[in-house]
Amino acid sequence: MALVRRSAAELLDEARADRLHLLLNEQAKFQLEARVGISEVRAWQRSLPVLLADLADAGLGHVEVLLEHKLPHSPRRVDAVLCGTHPKTGEPSYVLVELKQWSQVEETLGDLVRISAYGENPVLHPVEQVRRYCEYLVDSTPSLAARPRSVHGIAYLHNARNASVAALRDHALSDYGRLFTLDDRGKLVDHLQSVLDRAGDRDSARDAAEEFLNFHHAPSKPLLDLAAKEIQEREQFVLLDEQKVAFETVMQAVRKARAADSRTAVIVLGGPGSGKSAIALSLVGELARQGRTVHHATGSSAFTRTLRKIAGRRNTRVQGLFKYFNNYVGSEPRELDVLICDEAHRIRETSVNRYTKKDVRDAAGRQIDELIDVASVPVFLLDENQIVRPGEMGSLEEITTSAKSRGCEVEVVRLDGQFRCGGSEAFDIWVSRLLGLQPAAPAAWSQLASPVDDDFVVTSAASPQAMEAWLRAQQSAHGGNARIAAGYCWSWSDPVKTDQGKSLVDDVVIEDWKRPWNAKPEKRVPDAPESYFWASDERGFGQVGCIYTAQGFEYDWAGVIIGPDFVRRDGQWIARRSHSHDPAVRKADDLHFAGLIRNTYKVLLTRGMSGVCVYSPDEETQAFLEQVTR
Repeated sequence: MALVRRSAAELLDEARADRLHLLLNEQAKFQLEARVGISEVRAWQRSLPVLLADLADAGLGHVEVLLEHKLPHSPRRVDAVLCGTHPKTGEPSYVLVELKQWSQVEETLGDLVRISAYGENPVLHPVEQVRRYCEYLVDSTPSLAARPRSVHGIAYLHNARNASVAALRDHALSDYGRLFTLDDRGKLVDHLQSVLDRAGDRDSARDAAEEFLNFHHAPSKPLLDLAAKEIQEREQFVLLDEQKVAFETVMQAVRKARAADSRTAVIVLGGPGSGKSAIALSLVGELARQGRTVHHATGSSAFTRTLRKIAGRRNTRVQGLFKYFNNYVGSEPRELDVLICDEAHRIRETSVNRYTKKDVRDAAGRQIDELIDVASVPVFLLDENQIVRPGEMGSLEEITTSAKSRGCEVEVVRLDGQFRCGGSEAFDIWVSRLLGLQPAAPAAWSQLASPVDDDFVVTSAASPQAMEAWLRAQQSAHGGNARIAAGYCWSWSDPVKTDQGKSLVDDVVIEDWKRPWNAKPEKRVPDAPESYFWASDERGFGQVGCIYTAQGFEYDWAGVIIGPDFVRRDGQWIARRSHSHDPAVRKADDLHFAGLIRNTYKVLLTRGMSGVCVYSPDEETQAFLEQVTR
């Protein structure tokens, strides 16, 4: 989906009339349901006329141009995509263009660049940025994966002289990433003519653009399916923008720790689906290949055990890379080069539990301090709105304070965007408003969604039977996997003995609909996955998942039952302790109880990659859900 699509010649006329930036701004209000910043409008006004004039001079005025094109299943937009035919093959050819107004560069740090206009915060090298956009597009588009050489990428610094950005020119170049400046204008024209046919006509360019806009896009690669190759073979995730900045920030901290005997804690903040776990696994893979001592740790048994099973299925040594937060009681300082704490919002006050031996218990301190002390570079990836149990204390403030008190420098990287849920930023906003996590009142999905959100489906079901039928229909029509999860509002029984061994109990009962919870930890049942693998094992459909088996995972189609612990009354949400069956959450005080329940449903609502269906057995709440999903 692009904000504006026309031929290069037509767009140049609009730009020369000083109307193109206004047209883009109007389309942004319509398609994105949001105003864009003055700086972005000014960038359109200054950069696009230069590119369009170069296309005209190259004899490529007929080429179809997609301005501000949104990448599939991602919030990222490419400045321009040029659609035409290749001069040698006659096949469709596409050029992704990133435009920069930079006139000089202060410093380059590998794949990162410092620009005075951005202050101290580094940004991604423009060649690396466009290269990763190309890779991401090819990875997400089966038709392009079959002919990857039809895609090309360029970064155009149209205000810069070569001498002022000399440091940028040391970066490796490829078909997916080439750099051009004001001094390279002739080379840029030659390059465009080598991949876009001057002899092509308007119809062929239109056809190429139509094909591009109508490509089928497979969902982003599921995290767990790629874990084995990520750890054992080579990098599988294409990290974009802030994701790559986070990755490089950690790698620089590792190099600095070796060279200067220093310690740096890196904190990466991002919402559901922002790519935190993709960053974590990319780091584990790269650091392990470099021979660095690295562990990946979480507070989730389900997440850790699933990664161990999948990443270590061919090499059990790999399983040793995946630990729990409470594995570091009594560890020596700086035993590791790097400790990557995924889902760090689940850090607890202490690692001690009822099974902890007395000598270990006596040596234990605060869990956050143990995690910081054990590595030269402790890395924390977290979402403060995913704290779902009392005693979970992973927050920016808590980690920062502890790290500084223990002699660490602190680097913070904030991830923007949504790479789950169809890449829909509108869905993030819809969920936050729905649950009262931001001041704005809940709104109907149709009011927030725009054409760029068509990849993601939001609906409600009149009954749990209807929800189950909807999920099956989506699987049948579109493929992928589906799960139903619910608030912890029903008892959770141990398996019962049967003639065949053991079976799950239908604890979740809503009128005449009955289903079991997923299996309990350590309670194996024939024909049902262990609790740790409910989200990743196809046999998980037919059982109801809880927050502890869903958190940290993703599936294509999500069904969410909002239980009687969270209901609408007189236009407000009411959290009802008497309807919660979670023994840990019930112990929380009134203020924290409501917050934990809200966070629980935020997690459950944001597991789906392609769509979500909601239902409540409470009549007033169900009526509200039907209104907001329209």
